[in-house]
Amino acid sequence: MASPRLETYCCPNRDAATQLVMNFQPEVFCGVCIGSASVSLLLTILQLLPKKGQSLRKMPKASSSSTILLLISICDILGGLGIIFRSSVWLGFPGFIANISVVNGTDVWPSAFCVGSAMWIQLLYSAGFWWLFCYAVDSYLVVRRSAGLSTIVLYHMMTWGLAVMLCVEGITLLYYPSLSSCENGLEHAIPHYVTTYAPLLLVLVVNPILFRRTVSAVASLLKGRQGIYTENERRLGTEIQMRFFKIMLVFIICWSSNIINESLLFYLEMQPDINEMPLKNIRSAALITWIIMGVLNPMQGFLFTLAFYGWTGCSVDLKRRKREIPWESMSSSTTGDNAFPSPVNYQSSIHDSKKISTTDSQQTDEAISMLSEGNTSGDDIITRSSPIYQGW
Repeated sequence: MASPRLETYCCPNRDAATQLVMNFQPEVFCGVCIGSASVSLLLTILQLLPKKGQSLRKMPKASSSSTILLLISICDILGGLGIIFRSSVWLGFPGFIANISVVNGTDVWPSAFCVGSAMWIQLLYSAGFWWLFCYAVDSYLVVRRSAGLSTIVLYHMMTWGLAVMLCVEGITLLYYPSLSSCENGLEHAIPHYVTTYAPLLLVLVVNPILFRRTVSAVASLLKGRQGIYTENERRLGTEIQMRFFKIMLVFIICWSSNIINESLLFYLEMQPDINEMPLKNIRSAALITWIIMGVLNPMQGFLFTLAFYGWTGCSVDLKRRKREIPWESMSSSTTGDNAFPSPVNYQSSIHDSKKISTTDSQQTDEAISMLSEGNTSGDDIITRSSPIYQGW
């Protein structure tokens, strides 16, 4: 799981609240983390592998949105691998991990492993948060016809730059002036927690606003395409809205326990003695949410693939040299410097039709198809309702 408590535990003089959760059934907790991360990792890879029965098509370059979805999955996979490695070492070499608690110890490898593994997990999941924010921004800009494949470079710079900068800054402030003297006061810990949870809270607050604006813009595009709002357009708008809803639902399910747990632990830190009887329920709630975090945080990768593409099945085809993946089920149409993806069946209709539609209608359908990529029913709706299809 991903929590700033992992870095705090690397301090030999860690606070009592961190000591409470990290010493609570560590074998069980590490086993839960390994199990959840392993299941999520296998199912995520299964979701992304090519499936039998998929027709081979010549695909152009993927859209910026499809690239972002792929990068989110990659961040989750790499973060899950970090959780598995870290938890396996903790289970397999308990004596090695015990040396972290030794103040002024001569062996630096336990502390180096503790800091390195915690930073790896935190960095990858933080990058995933930033990519999810970029997905919401990109969805809105594409509908407004202000984004395309060229913007992916800016997303890379923002995501990796901010993720690395915040992670390094938080770690530096936490461990200043040295690892043995960190956590001497909240002035060390608070900046670290702020830099860790800033991207998470950004997604929770800003993404729903951007998704809502995107859905409203899609409705306007669908109405303006033919001057009417048919049942097909209404169904497509609903599918796009449901896709955004499922993305946010998965995010809230996987990370709300982190916010609750951190609030409880901060409350315990403010108390003179966290072992007092009146605080028993608070301690129990903190320990329960701690275990829940170990289950839900690693499962984000698989749950996101369900939200992005739905269940893609188990019939894996490993013999194909070139595979079709769900986020490449559309083509890119470039106007100026902007590129907008188009579903394959829609592109086929363009080649076979009398080509009587306008460029504006094409761009509208392509922008909307990007938001429903990976959803074949949504692509079919666009194809059947487009002016080109009707002319054909």
